[in-house]
Amino acid sequence: MYDQVIKWTKSSAGTLERALAWAILVGVVAFATMSGAVLSSMDWRATETFYELIYRVLLLVIGIELARTLLTHDLEAILELLAFVVARKTLKPDVTALDILLSVAAFCALMGARAYFVPRPARTAEQDHSTH
Repeated sequence: MYDQVIKWTKSSAGTLERALAWAILVGVVAFATMSGAVLSSMDWRATETFYELIYRVLLLVIGIELARTLLTHDLEAILELLAFVVARKTLKPDVTALDILLSVAAFCALMGARAYFVPRPARTAEQDHSTH
């Protein structure tokens, strides 16, 4: 009985995560469509327009990475999601020096975590010969 409850719970959680990932992707598509309309009407001679473009693109990437994380449960996907969140925070025009310092520290921590916790694929002899 207990094993059936565990199996049902895992199955239900997986189904719910897939549904949430699809909902996020639908939201990303809707946001991208509306962003195109908003950005096309903005003054492209203004620096703020470029910041708005970067802000919206990073938000779209964060949405896609969040959906990927829900589907794969991969540590690398989680680290990439967090890196995009840090990048979005850092690239805001009103960021303070402390925010930049903390963002750099967070990014370094993410890169360190990636180096130590994400396995790299083994190099083949064919790849070794192609670099020489």
